[in-house]
Amino acid sequence: MALKRLGDTRWSSHYGTLINLIHLFPSVIDVLKYIGENGNIVNAMNLVKVSKCRLQVIRENGWESLLLEVLKFCDKYDIVVLDVENVYVARGRSRRRSEEMTNLHHYRVEFFYSVIDMQFQELNNWFDEVNTNWLLCMACLDPKDSFSAFDTSKLIQLAKFYPCEFSLVALIKLEYQLENFVFDMRMDKKFSEVSGIGGLAEKMVATKKHIIFPLVYLLIKLSLIL
Repeated sequence: MALKRLGDTRWSSHYGTLINLIHLFPSVIDVLKYIGENGNIVNAMNLVKVSKCRLQVIRENGWESLLLEVLKFCDKYDIVVLDVENVYVARGRSRRRSEEMTNLHHYRVEFFYSVIDMQFQELNNWFDEVNTNWLLCMACLDPKDSFSAFDTSKLIQLAKFYPCEFSLVALIKLEYQLENFVFDMRMDKKFSEVSGIGGLAEKMVATKKHIIFPLVYLLIKLSLIL
């Protein structure tokens, strides 16, 4: 709730969102975990994708607007502004010993770009391509809205991540089981109120469905472990 709503034109609203995102990043990750655990993994992945796109836009087009905001602020409060074309001198170092870089390069590359790249790295560490594919495949097991997210091809793809558990023959059997499984689930009223993959596993055991669909149940267990 503390994240600021983005404006369409004002850079300050984007900058404020970025700053809040930096401070609240652990909480953002917790929210994404919660969303995933409660059956909205696809929405969580879309949120990650949007976050990356917004960061990329800020990285490519945000510097000039930020610099303008800073100049306005300095002018308002009579703060001396560094000449961006001058050689940057680090504190405690003489100008001779300083690396040959301008103030512009120092503040844009080593601060502005660096902070945004840190956020990119954090998102990529949590949601790399393999993890994202895993999560999107797992989302197909979500029983919400009468298994509306169910996708046999993606679940077969998920099973292929576990070659020790699913041989080529087992994959063929799994495909048939999945087709019968989703038909059975949608017909059985006992599963109409089930929530989340964990709830699905519990209800399958309670109704002995894990015996009827052993390979599907194995896939569900692997998803829960993951």
